Amino acid sequence: MTTDSLPAVEADPRDRVHAVRHRYAHRGDRATVQDWAYTVYLGVILSAVYVAPVVYLVRTTAALVPLPSAEAVTSVACLVAAAVVWGAQLTGRFWGPLVLKPFLLHVFMSTDLSPTHYLAAIARRRLAYAGLGTVLVVCTAAFLATDLLDDPGSPLLPQSLAVAVGIGAAAPVAWLWGQVRTVRENVLFAAAVAVAAAGVALLGRSALVGGGGPWLVTGVLVVAAFLLGRSAFRAVRTVDLARLARESARAAEAQTFAWTGTLHHALDLYRPQPSGLTSALTRPDGRLRGHLAQGAVRAVRTRGRALAAAVFLPTGGVLLALGVAAPDARLATLSWTTGAVGVYLGSGWVGEGWRGLRDELTLAPLLGEWWGGVLARTLAWPVVAVVVPVGLAGAATVLTRWPLQDGPVDAVLLTTGSVVLALGARFLREMKMNLPVELLLPIITPLGDLSALRVFVWQFDGLVVVLLGVLVMNGMPSASGAALLALVAAACCVRSGLRRTGWPLRPFATRLRRV
Repeated sequence: MTTDSLPAVEADPRDRVHAVRHRYAHRGDRATVQDWAYTVYLGVILSAVYVAPVVYLVRTTAALVPLPSAEAVTSVACLVAAAVVWGAQLTGRFWGPLVLKPFLLHVFMSTDLSPTHYLAAIARRRLAYAGLGTVLVVCTAAFLATDLLDDPGSPLLPQSLAVAVGIGAAAPVAWLWGQVRTVRENVLFAAAVAVAAAGVALLGRSALVGGGGPWLVTGVLVVAAFLLGRSAFRAVRTVDLARLARESARAAEAQTFAWTGTLHHALDLYRPQPSGLTSALTRPDGRLRGHLAQGAVRAVRTRGRALAAAVFLPTGGVLLALGVAAPDARLATLSWTTGAVGVYLGSGWVGEGWRGLRDELTLAPLLGEWWGGVLARTLAWPVVAVVVPVGLAGAATVLTRWPLQDGPVDAVLLTTGSVVLALGARFLREMKMNLPVELLLPIITPLGDLSALRVFVWQFDGLVVVLLGVLVMNGMPSASGAALLALVAAACCVRSGLRRTGWPLRPFATRLRRV
């Protein structure tokens, strides 16, 4: 019998997928051992120089969130679990576990294999890694921010570890659910998570459960992870491959931007695109509408950012007011810092006008406006859109907590200074261009090259300004001095943002008046 007469043996789908992945993993342009070694070296240096001192300072001070009882652990666990699940679900809408390299996905799509054959195995492996990472992050956060892990003999320790495992089981499944399910189903799921978290928190504090509230939270998380996992994996075979290909291409482009030092460009790829209301910027006679109307229309055209602003800005105002009125110093610092970060994140919906100003300053000075027009156009909507919701939410919170720890004038000064600081940091972030080459110059120290610190600060300069500014304001003895400091910091942010566009070389006065 010759070999030609032997029956052909067809490989099963698992072997075919493994062969393709093995061939792709051994391509010529993959990362070498030296590349991985250098990455590990950078991680060790950054951890030893920057992370270790912070951990030491945190551990040598009192716990930021003390949890003396099982009831307190239950409430905090429900809040943390809901936040982590929401974050995983939202992340899945933009970058889910099914996102592959564009070329690898194209190869799989060109075969006769079902999406379940080449996506399910990858999803399982990534969900396992994500679950392990989530458990480690939750345990690290509990170690740094609470006193649960201080006493090894405490009965709350095993319950807390069980809650961390439950969160690690539910979060990856929510990550997959957010990618494979529709927007409507994700909204319903988010609402169900909120209702379940509130119900479990109330039931865990009742006498029916006693001190077993954390075990109840763990059980609910594990059952939810099992049910959602079955439903999510069944939906893998019906995933929209065209949409997945677009997500994979965008993710590859974002990775290229991130590795080349322009993380803000990578984040801009995931910025919601404007849609609808294309003719609302002009009046019936063809003239442009007012500055406030233009800013409002541009903000509403990006519904995702408008929804995020509607959540973050009032929440930030409430937390700022609580931070000003809180009698406990640690709670005041935490609430104040969280509120300022919320205002900074919520003010992203005013960035369209500032990005337009950046483009106007960096492009050829044709048909430009005089300084007064530009100032009114770039400040009218941001000031109103941020100050009004934050002020209303903060005022309502202050009225419910009267009398304040400080006087009303001090409360207004501190809140206003925090909002101005957040707006200045947002302006600095929106004026960002490409990574300056001089930041890549080495900083030689006995511990190695520390130039990565400058690059890191440049990548997250707006957030760094908000965090450092609030911490310094909190440590100042007088509210007027803190407000003045916030004003000076915001002015420095505006000046630095304008210098990034080369504004001193092209002043507004030399531009042509619009005809």
